[in-house]
Amino acid sequence: MDAAIKEAAVSRFLREYPQMERAACDHPALLGCTDVDWSQIPGCPAGIPVLLRSLLDEVVGPAALPVLENVLMNSVFHVSAVMPAVLPFLIRLAAVPGIAVRPDLVELLVLAANLSLPVNADDERQVMMFGKDCDHPERDWCRAAFAAHACDLRALLEEGTLPDGLISVDDREFLLRVAEPQRCPS
Repeated sequence: MDAAIKEAAVSRFLREYPQMERAACDHPALLGCTDVDWSQIPGCPAGIPVLLRSLLDEVVGPAALPVLENVLMNSVFHVSAVMPAVLPFLIRLAAVPGIAVRPDLVELLVLAANLSLPVNADDERQVMMFGKDCDHPERDWCRAAFAAHACDLRALLEEGTLPDGLISVDDREFLLRVAEPQRCPS
C-alpha cells in the first residue's frame, strides 16, 4: 500500500470523525505524541496523532484501528517506517484497562515484534518472504523501540495486568523476550 493510499484513508477517517481532531490529547499513554515530528517519517500521514487519540474512544477506536494498521504496515510481511515511532504509544495504550481495541493492540504488538525479528540471510525462503535486513531498516528501528520501552512492555505483561485470555502464554513469553536487552554477538 503506497503513501498516497494511506494518506487518503486517514483523510477519509478524519472527515468521518471530525470531532477527534478537536479532542484533547492529554492521556498519559499519549505523552510525547505531539512532540514527534511525524512529517519527517517517510510515508507518514499527518493524522497519526489523531488516530492514536481516537483509539481511546470507545465508539471511534474500532474505526481508527484498521486505518492505523494500514499505515503501520507496508505489506503482510513488512512494517512501515511509521511503526517504530508509534510503538511506544501502542505499548502504553495496550495497558489502558477498558479500552475497546485493547485485544487488537496486544495482537498488533505481537505482530510488530514478529515482523521486526532479524532475517537469517542464509535462509533463502526467509529472504524471499521478508527481504534482507539491510533493505528493511524499520525492523531494526522496531527492535530499538521495543528495547527503549522495555519497562513499559514488561509492566504490560506482568501477571494479572492483562485479562485472562487476552494474550497467549507463548505470545506473552515472546514479548518478554523482546523486552530483554539484546546481546551483541561476540
